Amino acid sequence: MNYYDSLETRSPVEREAWLMARLPQQVAHAKRKSAYWRRLLDGVAAESIDSRAALAALPLTRKSELSELQRAAPPFGGLTATPMTGLSRVFASPGPIYDPEGRGEDWWRFARVLFAAGFRAGDLVHNAFSYHFTPAGFMLEGAAQKLGCPVFPAGVGQTDMQVQAMADLRPAAYVGTPSFLRIIL
Repeated sequence: MNYYDSLETRSPVEREAWLMARLPQQVAHAKRKSAYWRRLLDGVAAESIDSRAALAALPLTRKSELSELQRAAPPFGGLTATPMTGLSRVFASPGPIYDPEGRGEDWWRFARVLFAAGFRAGDLVHNAFSYHFTPAGFMLEGAAQKLGCPVFPAGVGQTDMQVQAMADLRPAAYVGTPSFLRIIL
């Protein structure tokens, strides 16, 4: 078989042990670096969060709360553990909800997904996700580049130009919405 990396060949027991061993560190980091998580998890001992049951017992933050949290403590509601100097982009979703993107290759960790879908180094990827306001275009571009795939950053719209580019460039892969692909085809 062809795997993205050795993480995919672990047994379920090994994977679970690896994940649970890292949970306390992640909770401690969030409490140490984020004002919001420090308040929300006050009284929670990070080292006690070492199982799925312990994780499930933590309080939830719902997406519907994010706009209010961000208005009260701009720009990210105190949720991010990364200072502005550690970010590469900031996106806006309806609400508005502002989403930070950190620095680093394949920040959103989508390369594994594209690899599982058959994307390989050298495959030209036609990226028809939006590159403005929301992160989708950058999410898929970063993943493709991590795999060694060049990207045609088509974005949305300009259907006739996209059809022409696809006919000329003959990309090996498409990323974008299924509804736009149907229009292009």
